[in-house]
Formats: sequence, C-alpha cells, structure tokens
Amino acid sequence: MYPPRVLGSASLLVLGSALSLTPSPATAQTALPAVTVDAPRAATARPAARKPAVRASARTRARPPSANPAPSASLTAGITPSVARALLYQAPNGQTETTIDRSQFDNRPSFSVADVLRESPGISVKQGNGPRDIGISIRGSNARNGFAIRNLVIFDDGFPVTQPDGLSRSDLIDPKAYGAIDVIRGPSSALFGNYATGGALNFRTRPGRTIDGSEYGVDGGSFGYLNNYLAAGKKVGNFEYSLFASDARGDGFIQNSWFNTQTVNFLGTLHATPDDRFTIKFINNNLDTKLPIRLSLNQYYQNPFQQGCEMAGIAGCGTVSLFNNGFNGTRTPITAIQAGLGREDRRTIVGGRWEHDFDNTTTWRNQFVFDDRNINQPTGTTSAIGDFPSYNYMSDVTKRGEILGMESTTYFGAFYNTLTASSDTRNVMPGGNAKLGLLQSNTWSDTTNYGVRAREELKLAPNLTAIAGIGWETTLLKGINTSYAYNTPNVPIATPRLVSADRQFQNTAPELALLYKLNPEWLLRARVATGYGTPQVGNLFVDSTGTTGNNTQLKAQKNLGYDLGFDWTPNSALKFSVTGFYEFFRDELVTQATPANAPNASFTFNAPKSEHRGVELAADWKFYPGWRFTAAYTYLDQYYTEYTEALRSPGAGGAAFNFNRAGNKIPGISPNELTARLGYEQTWGLLAGLGAFVEVQWKDSFYMDNANLLKAPGYELVNLNVHYKTDLASDYFKSLSMYVEVRNVFDRTYVASANNIANSVTVDGIQNPAGVLANTTGSIYAGSPRAFIAGMKLAFK
Repeated sequence: MYPPRVLGSASLLVLGSALSLTPSPATAQTALPAVTVDAPRAATARPAARKPAVRASARTRARPPSANPAPSASLTAGITPSVARALLYQAPNGQTETTIDRSQFDNRPSFSVADVLRESPGISVKQGNGPRDIGISIRGSNARNGFAIRNLVIFDDGFPVTQPDGLSRSDLIDPKAYGAIDVIRGPSSALFGNYATGGALNFRTRPGRTIDGSEYGVDGGSFGYLNNYLAAGKKVGNFEYSLFASDARGDGFIQNSWFNTQTVNFLGTLHATPDDRFTIKFINNNLDTKLPIRLSLNQYYQNPFQQGCEMAGIAGCGTVSLFNNGFNGTRTPITAIQAGLGREDRRTIVGGRWEHDFDNTTTWRNQFVFDDRNINQPTGTTSAIGDFPSYNYMSDVTKRGEILGMESTTYFGAFYNTLTASSDTRNVMPGGNAKLGLLQSNTWSDTTNYGVRAREELKLAPNLTAIAGIGWETTLLKGINTSYAYNTPNVPIATPRLVSADRQFQNTAPELALLYKLNPEWLLRARVATGYGTPQVGNLFVDSTGTTGNNTQLKAQKNLGYDLGFDWTPNSALKFSVTGFYEFFRDELVTQATPANAPNASFTFNAPKSEHRGVELAADWKFYPGWRFTAAYTYLDQYYTEYTEALRSPGAGGAAFNFNRAGNKIPGISPNELTARLGYEQTWGLLAGLGAFVEVQWKDSFYMDNANLLKAPGYELVNLNVHYKTDLASDYFKSLSMYVEVRNVFDRTYVASANNIANSVTVDGIQNPAGVLANTTGSIYAGSPRAFIAGMKLAFK
C-alpha cells in the first residue's frame, strides 16, 4: 500500500476544497512548442481560430524575418468549460506533458508513429508484429511487453482507442492524418483510469477549416514502399469535418514482411444550437501482412534480414516447429515463408459525443464508443482467431467559476466500459498459407471497468496554481480457458481441460500538483501521482513454460510517482524543459518470451517491488533566422528491489531453483535515448520554401533477461532530409510540397525490437551463461538498412 498520508491528503483536497485550472501560458506544460494553427487545443468546442498564415510568394519576400518573432496570443484566454474539458486530454494542468506539432513531421515521409513520437522525451519505440505495429513506451512502460501497447491509454480526438482489456495497437495510426500529438508522461490513473501507469497519448486530427479543401499525397521508396493518401476538410456554417484515407503497401526489408494496409479516419462536429454540439468519429483499418520470425541474438548477427530463408536449415533463419498432423506427434521445423505466417486483421471504431452548455460556466458531456477488433494471426506455432467487440460510455460535467475569489475549474465524471469475446487458438501445421490444424484452446473472456473520477484546479495566487484529482475504479475479469490435449498419437480425440477465473479489482488513484510561475521566463512544476493496471484475462491462463495453464493469481500493478521539473522560456526563440522523476512500483506486471515452440509466445508475472527513476530533457532553439535545433533526451534507471525468480531444470518434473533478482536492472529498458535534429528553412528570397535537416537517433544497449547476463546492442542512426513547399497561383491548386529523405545514412545494422527472454538453468541448478541465452529465439527484429524515400503533396482549393 502507498503511504496513507499521501492518499488521505489527496482525498481531502479533492473532496474538501476546490483546486483550479489556470488556462494561460504560465501553466502550459509543453516542453516542445505547441503550434495550434493546424490542431487547436480544443477537440470539440474551440475559441475563435486565427486565420492560417498565408505565405507570400517568393517575389514578395524582401528580407529575412526576425529570429525572435512576437509570441502569439494565448489560445486559452477566456476559454469556455467545454474547451477546459477538451484540455484534459491535451495539456492537463499539473501533468508532465509534451505536444508534438505537425510542423515537426509534415515535411518528411512519416510512415508510422515511430517516426514522430521520438520527438518527445520519455518516449521509446520498438518494432511490433506488423509494419505499423509499434510498441510505444512512456518512461519504459511498454518495454516489458512482448507485443502491442500496454500500460498507457490512447485517445484519438478524445475518443478512447484503448480497449477495456488495456490493449492498444498502432496499426490504425497513419501520422499524416494528425495535426498534433499530446504525450502525457507519468502515472495518470486519476484522470485516465485503468492501465495509465505510464501516461497517455492523444492523437488530434487536423480540423477541417485548416485543410479547407482537399489534399492528395504519395510517398514511395526503398523495399517497394508506396503510400497514397487523401485529406479533405471544410467548415461550412455550423458543421466542420475532416476526412483522411490512406493505402500503404510494401515488400519490407526483412524477408516475409510484405504488407498492405488501408486506413480511414473521419471527424465531424455539428453546432446544432448555441448550447449543443454533436461530434462523430469513425476509424477503420484493414491490415494484411506477412510476418517474419523473431530471432535469437546469434541468429541476428548471422542473418539480420533473414535472407535466403525459403527453406529451413539456412544459417540465421528462424524456424517454428509444427505438428505434422496438426495436433500431436512429430514436429517439423519450417521457416516463416514455408508456414505462411502473418496477420489479417480489421479494426473499426465508431464514436459519438454530445456536449451541452447549461450556461456559460457549466458543460455536460456524454460520449459513447464502439470498438471492434477482429483478428486472424498465425504468427508462430499457433494462430489466434477471434472478434473482440467493446463498448465504452462516459459522462462528465465541467464547471468554471470562483471559490473564495479564486479562479476554479471543477470536473466530475463517471464511466463504464466492457469487452466480451470468445477466441480460438489453433495449431498451425505444415502446408503453407498458414494451414490450420486442430483446436489448441478456446478462451471466453469478459472484462468490465466502471468508476468515477473528480478533479479540482484552483489558482491560489496570480503565480501559483494547485491541482488535485482522484479516481476510483472497479475491474471485473471473468474467463474460461478450455485447452485440448491430444494424448494418443495420430488420433484426433482431445481431452479438454478447463481453467476458470473470476477476479475483481478495486483501485483508487489520487494525484496532487503545484505550478509556480516564478517570472515570465521560469515555470516550476511539482507533482505526486498514482497509477494502476490490471492484468488481461489472457494473462491468467499462460504459465511460465508458455503452455496453457493456471496463472490466475496475478495481481494488479500499482505505482506512485514523484515529478519535479521546470520550463525555461527566456524568449520566443528558446524553450528548454527538464523533468526528474522517481516512481515506486508494487506488483509490476512483467512479460517475457516463452521457450521455443510453446503455444503461447509470452508469459506474465508480478515483480513484488521495483523502482523507476530518470530524467527527461527537451530543447527547441531557433538560434538564427531559419535555423532550428531540437532535442529530446531520456535517461532511465529501472531495477527490481524485491523479486525472487524460480527457474526449473530441464526435463519432466525438473527441480525448481530460486534466484534473487533484487538490484538487477529490469530487462528491455534502454538507459539512454536521444533524438536530435538540426534544420534550416529558407523563408525569404528566391529559394523560399526550401529546407533541410539532419537527424541523429541514439539508443543505448540494454539487458534482455532478468539475470542481466545478455544485452541487446545499442545503435546510432543518422537521417537526412531535403524538402520544399511553395504556394501556387491557381484557381484550383493551393500549394505543392515535396521531400526526399535518406534514412540510416551510414547503413548501420541495428536491433529495432528485442523482447525479453527467460533465463534457464542446468540440471544442477546453475544459470546458463550469456552464450546459451544468445541462442534463445523469439526475441529480435532488425531495423531497416539504408532507405531512400521521396514524396509529394498537392493541396486543392
């Protein structure tokens, strides 16, 4: 349990006094600039927008602009309650937050979220199981997970795209659809509920009025990559809409990684009356991709891109061992190409939101989301098949006013979400095209979350703002796993085995924060907050050997975090932010790869106690007209403080040996990550619109196992970009943008993803050394070799 003084103080402040939001530049937590012409802060009801800046033609630009332009007016001055509510998903006061603006990625071929999220400190990414399937971590939150995204909550224009079981996937995210991305770092369950132990992300599509017409673009380059995309948007009277659609395909740089994916994203808002706004959200993604096999470290060194792996037996080629008859007996090792491994998934999200202003101080909001995830995933020895429909409803009230003469914003909300599904795990057998054998297991699951949350924000003094919040939530996990054992050779008669789970978790998450504006240049920040995350139903039915079993004793993980930082903005040309944090975890959920040929690829366990600490730095410096330097750096130090791991010796009924991991680093965590960019934009003269930048990415080496015996190598990459944009004097066309980018200029071979691996012991209980662990498969994907990508975008009136 956390110290009662912290929890008690938080509850007292929330229930007994009102603490308020001060929507002004003094309280903005953005370490990087939040340019909001393309994506205003308010997702639904916004203050009057400034007109987009119109670039003069090259002939009219007579002299370079000043290096220190006048700062823009605050977009939050005099905001309404509905805008204050929208800010809770974008830049909540007291949170440690960064906004990545479209200007930072509009002039490059941004294929996946990995290309843009590196602009924020605290973020790390790793390649998942598909072209746009990226494992996103905030302060290492997802580094311990084997696939998809966990331990953070994701929104799209304020609509949740994290399902009730805590699973998020980035397959449906094409960065070109968005105007800005808000990164909220640190435990945030008081505001965002279950699974927000690492923080939250909010992707904001471009408002229709900033598109004001339509755009067509195309990117193409190395490894057969081709992306055609379309954006359209308009504000007509009381209705505003934006539509984005893309079709991306490619051969991939690893053998058997061909892909074909389509995405549609629509947002429409109708101001039906002066007091009522209706918003509709629609997202659909279809994914058809082949999938390579994750390698061992030694295989990676031998053949990182799995070339020549049409047949098993080639050095460095990963294989899976499949039952010849599809259910028991003799196995044959075959490659991903021979087996036909891949994914064929669909994700559809439909949401609606109604906002009603009772008066000019109070807004009531109701929101409903239907989210359906349909999967067909023969990714190894088995294939996961199922449909996962979920329903999410939330209702809240936001009120702005005064308490004892101090500006106040009060928020109170309730929510309910549920997911019920039945999914099959079937054996994959030789024959190609992901030929399916007999049923290995079926899981029926029901996940339900409901609760309430409150938040009070108060401007105690002109330069001091206090924030307090609290969330309470109940999570119900119910499941029945039926596994099928085919005990007689070549006889397809199964003996079913049932394991059931019926778990209930209750969690409370308080938070407190103070913001002190020392002077116009310095903002000091302090925060203490909590987070929690329950296990997934599927985690309850996989044991440490990777077979279907009983793991129903898993507990919810909880963390208590302290943040202390400052933002320094001496002028409009320089922004510098530093945040130090220290987080204490109880029962942290850690996932690691299971042995080769296990029916389940990963196993989840609780580490009783661990500590996470680190430093985040962000800089944005326009040091000379046209020149800009940005940097995002993260230092992470995460280790177990209490955890004893039991390892069994090989063979049936092997003895168990215990190993104390206290003091060991948590695997999967890179201690140092840096993204730095130096760019130049010519904004005047004959070459106006021409720009270029050089970018450096550095990721330090990190441990892959709990014993800290084996490390995945780090890397440094250099990217080069040249781009050009010009306005067009035409009755039909508005502008033309073009760019060319060279990625991994020096053609480094590097690890783009390394899942944690399990340690092992000899029959005598001695841990196997790094040389043995380096042969453990199911871990590594290589990153892209040198690649050339070019693109263009034409905007129509």
